[in-house]
Amino acid sequence: MKAGLFVFTMLLMTASTSYAGGLVTKHSASVQLNVDAARSTATRIGSSFSISGSNIGTTDGTTADAVSTGTITSGIYSPGTIEAVQGTAESAFSFSQSYTQGDAVPTSAATLGANPNFGSLTTYAAGTKDTLAGTVTSAGILTVTAGGAGTSATGQYVSEITVID
Repeated sequence: MKAGLFVFTMLLMTASTSYAGGLVTKHSASVQLNVDAARSTATRIGSSFSISGSNIGTTDGTTADAVSTGTITSGIYSPGTIEAVQGTAESAFSFSQSYTQGDAVPTSAATLGANPNFGSLTTYAAGTKDTLAGTVTSAGILTVTAGGAGTSATGQYVSEITVID
């Protein structure tokens, strides 16, 4: 009997190692809930002014062939008076002028709830959690419930299986 056990043990030692492997599994689950804060983004618009013409003369009201430099107050450009004067009665002429008023430079930083008077402003309300919820059971079952505006919920379940040779 001892000889039979010895032969059996020797057979096990010479057997293929492909049967010696195993499996390893890893499982993880997570839920992430976000509620956005109120926020605003603003972009200050600058002033712009352009003038062009042909076969004309200009005046700022007192000096011929001049264009007024205008003034800048609180960051806002105000063009001066510009007049176009036809060169001769017989000649054709064209004159074009455009002006975009920019935003005033704020005198202090914006405070909570107050927005600067800027030309490009986007404001977002704070999120409300209302029914926002997420759970993971011990069985790995995810439950994610939508909240109000300005919220997001993400659920994730990861299962990893490794075969060991």
